[in-house]
Amino acid sequence: MAKLQQNSIDIEKWLKLIRADGIGPTTFAKLIKHFGSADRALGTSVSELAKINGVGFKTAEQIAATRNKFDTKAELELAEKLGVWLIHLDDKRYPPVLKRIYDPPPVLYIKGTLSRQDNLCISIVGSRRCSLYGQEQSSRLAHFLSSAGFTICSGMARGIDAAAHQGALSAGGRTIAVQGCGLANIFPPENKKLFELIAESGACISELPLRYEPLPENFPPRNRIIAGLSLGTIVVEAGLRSGALITARAALDNNRDVMAVPGKVDSPLSKGAHQLIKQGAKLVESVEDVTEALGYIGEQLHGHVSTAAAEASEKFETPLFDVSRLNLSEDEKKIYDCLGKEPLHTEQIIAETDLAPGSTNAGLISLRLKGLIKQLPGSLFLRK
Repeated sequence: MAKLQQNSIDIEKWLKLIRADGIGPTTFAKLIKHFGSADRALGTSVSELAKINGVGFKTAEQIAATRNKFDTKAELELAEKLGVWLIHLDDKRYPPVLKRIYDPPPVLYIKGTLSRQDNLCISIVGSRRCSLYGQEQSSRLAHFLSSAGFTICSGMARGIDAAAHQGALSAGGRTIAVQGCGLANIFPPENKKLFELIAESGACISELPLRYEPLPENFPPRNRIIAGLSLGTIVVEAGLRSGALITARAALDNNRDVMAVPGKVDSPLSKGAHQLIKQGAKLVESVEDVTEALGYIGEQLHGHVSTAAAEASEKFETPLFDVSRLNLSEDEKKIYDCLGKEPLHTEQIIAETDLAPGSTNAGLISLRLKGLIKQLPGSLFLRK
């Protein structure tokens, strides 16, 4: 009982801090690292806050003026009424794979359950406006992957996302929906029944306060959580401006596998997925393609689904590929040969390879998609 009470006290402090003006996940992490706890950060002076790298005096004043503004008591009462529970980044129940992204959400709202099996998670994403073919492929892949022991993650949007959740549910598997609004809202409204089924067979998740509306600016940050919860992301059908490509980029940024399902060559809905494939994303048609892309974990899955799930949180990065078998372009070879264990900035790579900036950027994207190199913050790259 004492432990539960302490968790409740901690979550109130984390909520107060993350809801202060001028604080997002990265600034929050800096404050916790500097002060050691949310409690100390809440009680410190403006001058001390201003010393944090990237904060400054103006932001420090905003934080100090608003750090006790959020009504945590009302929020937690509403959460209890809705059957929603909250965890923070230091909670042992926090998903370990999500914890390892560059900017993990400090607080998660959850309706449903989290399971150890969720460490073996695949995201399936795509366009809201999709074809029947896209819906069928999304549902089919989700069904078979779920049957193989994967948890399926998506955004519960119309189209490809909804089909992915439904495919997992039809197999009796687990599925996770990440919302771009608070869990007191359901978006889109017609997915209310789906929301309830997902909460019963997995979890509906958000980093936003319960009553937050589904505003457009909420969805790109939501997409990083979808990618972050997963070992890999599959894009089924997406136009060139689809939010699914934001999820794919978030997966790349956090060194997760990116896969894509091919579509009709003359369909605008196929252009995003085909672009990813051209850049080196794994073309997937079956569960076997997915497990092959996942490397170590995929090998374990063939014989021991439960063992793979238990070890996934420890070993989720794809091992090195045999470079000689990848048919790299001349530009990609130059960039790969230039990189080593020490990170290099994009400008250094351009200078050392004598390639044009556009060719260098295209090559870096392709090498990341092929799992050969890793990107660090600040446009730094090194071999995986």
